[in-house]
Amino acid sequence: MSFNDNSQLNSGRVSSGGGGGRGIAVGGGLGGVVLLLIAGLFFGQDGIDALTGGGTQDTAGTQQVDSGLADRCRTGADANTDTSCRMVATVQSLDQFWGDYLPRATGKQYTEPGVVLFTGTDNTSCGQASSATGPFYCPSDSTVYLDTGFFEEMRTQFGADADALAQEYVMAHEVGHHIQDLQGTLGRAQQDPSGANSGAVRTELQADCYAGMWAHHATESGGAVQLQPITRAQLSDAIEAAGAIGDDRIQEAARGRANPESFTHGTSAQRQAWFLTGYQTGDLTACNTFSARNLNHPDALS
Repeated sequence: MSFNDNSQLNSGRVSSGGGGGRGIAVGGGLGGVVLLLIAGLFFGQDGIDALTGGGTQDTAGTQQVDSGLADRCRTGADANTDTSCRMVATVQSLDQFWGDYLPRATGKQYTEPGVVLFTGTDNTSCGQASSATGPFYCPSDSTVYLDTGFFEEMRTQFGADADALAQEYVMAHEVGHHIQDLQGTLGRAQQDPSGANSGAVRTELQADCYAGMWAHHATESGGAVQLQPITRAQLSDAIEAAGAIGDDRIQEAARGRANPESFTHGTSAQRQAWFLTGYQTGDLTACNTFSARNLNHPDALS
């Protein structure tokens, strides 16, 4: 999804560098296979290594990416040509949407999550992050962490195009976890951490649905950042990205088979269906995965 060229970007909205500490991260981009800190609990190191080229990570240290953002990221035209600028613009668009929608729909005020872009590795309040961990939301510091090199891994490791809307979907999914944090539902993922119908899966599918909601509303007028109408090709890319990181597809690629008892994010079909539900309805109530009788059919709410 492209931004209007005259959109005004606030590069100060995105930063780099992290804290320390021992929180628990909530993943998004790579599904349940390479979640920071908790990946090994579900799949073990062999499953992680199979998808990250042997499990090696860049340990040379954090390479901060925001030092030139103020100069590079000024307008929507910059967001359409530079990945980091696109993330800046996407975060601003998400702030605009949720800042208006959440209080009206729930009575809860929206507070902006922190957003950190980095390359290589970074220390966070939920432990060390790298491209191998995938993007994630850390509730300990209410911050989204994303290595911009992850999008290339989406192409090479998972076969997704990872073009504009697909990249924006990843950020929107992680901010969706922040919305769950504000709603007080994010903890359900840890209370029931694995299984085809688990709280973890329902949490992740709801974040997919929230990402779809943002895409539904993002082209509405108002705000410093404006998006152009979504094309069929762009929507197809986002749906493909959602499907590429389903538990079943990732496990089959790593192990040759899928084990539903270890699912943490939902199947490819489920992730696509819930993203589309959010996109087609734009309605928070349609995203109540915790009330869904059948996660394969988002309209089957109790």
